[in-house]
Amino acid sequence: MRFLQNVSTFESLRLRDYRLLWMGQLSVSSGQWMDQIARSWLIYQLTGSSIQLGLVGAVRGIPLLLFGVLAGVVADRYGRKAQLVIAQVVNSIINVVLAVLILTNQIQPWHIYVTGFLAGTVQAFQQPARQALVNDLVGEKYLLNAISLNSAAVSLSRSLGPAVGGLLIQGFGVDVAYFVQAALYLLASVWTVQIRIPTAASSMYKSSASSGQSLLDSAREGIAYIIAHKMILALMVLGLVPIVLGQPYTSLMPIFAIDILHGNASTQGLLLMMSGIGATLGALAIASFGRRQGNGRLLIAGAAGFGLALVLFSRSPILAMAMTGTFLAGLFNSGYTAQNQTMLQMLTPAELRGRVLGVYFLDRGFMPLGSLLAGLLASLLGGPWAVTLMGGSCFLLAIGVAVVIPALWRLKLLPASEPVTP
Repeated sequence: MRFLQNVSTFESLRLRDYRLLWMGQLSVSSGQWMDQIARSWLIYQLTGSSIQLGLVGAVRGIPLLLFGVLAGVVADRYGRKAQLVIAQVVNSIINVVLAVLILTNQIQPWHIYVTGFLAGTVQAFQQPARQALVNDLVGEKYLLNAISLNSAAVSLSRSLGPAVGGLLIQGFGVDVAYFVQAALYLLASVWTVQIRIPTAASSMYKSSASSGQSLLDSAREGIAYIIAHKMILALMVLGLVPIVLGQPYTSLMPIFAIDILHGNASTQGLLLMMSGIGATLGALAIASFGRRQGNGRLLIAGAAGFGLALVLFSRSPILAMAMTGTFLAGLFNSGYTAQNQTMLQMLTPAELRGRVLGVYFLDRGFMPLGSLLAGLLASLLGGPWAVTLMGGSCFLLAIGVAVVIPALWRLKLLPASEPVTP
């Protein structure tokens, strides 16, 4: 580990417990991206219906909206590590069941929908628990670095997961792909079990669980906190709205690859690959800031840059320019997202952090709605103008937040002074 100790970009990985959590993040994210391609392939094989391709994604996203806030409440009251382990083990079991159904030729479309809903449900409980656990393990001193490295793991898995999943499906079958996913979740669970929770965090869970407050009242308390604090609300808007207005540009990628750039599936792959590379580099760049924490100007600039990058992509007549646009979109998006999550966690009291993050991660549930909106705009305006409008909206949102809440533009969060023991 001497290499990690000498490189500030990876400094939070010096901490044993965060290292275990990070390896679990990489494993789980890879499984989730493999599931996306495997589930779509499976439903299309069984039904041949393009409509059901969209429905499968929507069914997997619905639980993220239904249970996201509740998952945050549970994370605050009963312990984030236990919640994460249970969710990962259940996800492993779901994938084994699906793999066995495929292997024995008993698979039916309704199996795919039911397991998709269940997988979305456990994902809803994983997300706030995992992100809140980051702060518990590393403290504010390493928080920006740790969250950025988490984002890098997600971006890396977004590039590798679908590719590995496709190779497994092609070479061995969909059942093997799901057995591998089950193994990834089980491996993540083994790593998570070994994590040691700091005493202060454990005491906070016990205090919250014994407060006598109902789950509904706890959820209301978290939402009321967000509404009452303008800075938190602004960060929440910057986190949630671009997911609906901007990120679904990827769902329109076939239009650009085939109709605008006159390419094929490999053209689409290149555009998505550049987005993934940009996202990984953006996260690593923010991680390189070391112990310097949130900077409001950098946050606003990143959010505005994401919108402008989408405009550049939408107006690109040649492949090289379009690839530059998707690279910059990934770069700015992951960079400002890491800043956003860091500032959100630093400004939120520890006992409310799970609930606030539960609301924040509703963005995953909004993705299907954003894709639906993008498709509607493309049908009315055409793909290029749809993405231009989406990117312009993200840019104006970032500028509007900076104007309405100038304190966010001026905000600079300093690192905590207390040491964190590796």
